[in-house]
Amino acid sequence: MANTGSSSLATILFLFLFQAALLKGAAQEPVVSQNLVTDNVSVVEGEMAIISCRVKNNDDSVIQLLNPNRQTIYFRDVRPLKDARFQLVNFSGNELKVALSNVSLSDEGRYVCQLYTDPPQEAYADVTVLVPPGNPIIEARDEVLSEGNETEMTCTAMSSKPAASIRWMKGDKELPGKPKVELTYDKMYTVTSRLTFTVSKEDDGVPVACIVDHPAVKDFLAQKYLEVQYKPEVKIVVEFPQGLTREGENLELTCQAKGKPQPQRVNWVKVDDDVPSHAVISGGDLYIENLNKTYNGTYRCVASNAVGESFDDYILYVYDTTPSTEPAAHDSRAGEGAPRTVDHAVIGGVVAVVVFAMLCLLIVLGRYFARHKGTYFTHEAKGADDAADADTAIINAEGGHTNSDEKKEYYI
Repeated sequence: MANTGSSSLATILFLFLFQAALLKGAAQEPVVSQNLVTDNVSVVEGEMAIISCRVKNNDDSVIQLLNPNRQTIYFRDVRPLKDARFQLVNFSGNELKVALSNVSLSDEGRYVCQLYTDPPQEAYADVTVLVPPGNPIIEARDEVLSEGNETEMTCTAMSSKPAASIRWMKGDKELPGKPKVELTYDKMYTVTSRLTFTVSKEDDGVPVACIVDHPAVKDFLAQKYLEVQYKPEVKIVVEFPQGLTREGENLELTCQAKGKPQPQRVNWVKVDDDVPSHAVISGGDLYIENLNKTYNGTYRCVASNAVGESFDDYILYVYDTTPSTEPAAHDSRAGEGAPRTVDHAVIGGVVAVVVFAMLCLLIVLGRYFARHKGTYFTHEAKGADDAADADTAIINAEGGHTNSDEKKEYYI
């Protein structure tokens, strides 16, 4: 027990003499040594900070750690400062490592690692205390919106250090906000971001998230789901018939209407005319029996709610029961008409080819006869060569007096 007390007394005496020597040499400015190193520390309020003083080349000099007020926290492995939050983590000839638990804003500042040489050598560790913001608060100007309207939302992140940043997401799309930063009396920051956008019916049920970014927290967000009202979406579905509407058949139409709020009224009207008197209308269904051409026209389904009114049209055209009145696209005889058109074209082509061939043949024959001209005689000219007059020539020709030495060509 006496030995322990003597050791503590000796340490305190050595510390006193050491500090006295430092004060005596205060005129000599301490130097920032590359042999003595430390690191800056960022710590979240309430958590633990580790401060390490390290000597690269040990020369048996004494290491001590001072707080921002230059009070000695640890001298070697002795803690003169009466603050139990400081605890020794490691002490050796090359390192003095100290842990500070339950860090508060008052602990922030520049800590000094000091090596007792002449002059003293120092290294500095800046301890920064991070204060996370409180839970973000998101507020909407309108609880219920109508499509096409503009709305505004605000998100607030209070009492943080440093100031937080705020991002906005609508579904998976990021939207730009307008931030405002305020410094409070306790040197904290309050950040408010304002978002303005126009909603559509596709936004109904989509979350809008306010995401707070801060070094002390991750994925800190608040969100609000949009409630958007929109006018009805209307669609007419033909239940019967599935093909063409012919005389004598029945027609059944269903009007499908969806909106927010859900449409309470669905009406059937005929554009520029009255709905047939015997037509049956039941809610969104329209039923007409025994169709005829007097029913032709545009039938309109109209649905409305608190936001607005919408409609869809169906154009009715009643065809004869005989196929001849059906359109070409659905005409059962359309296949007969098409080949006839093709046959006429083929016949015209064949005639053109024949005429062309005949013209070519006439040209060839003309050229042939032009190159092979002969001597042609009429029947009366057969004996003209040896006769004194025409009568004699005819007699000679009839008698068959010909010149056997001369070959002639005759044209009869």
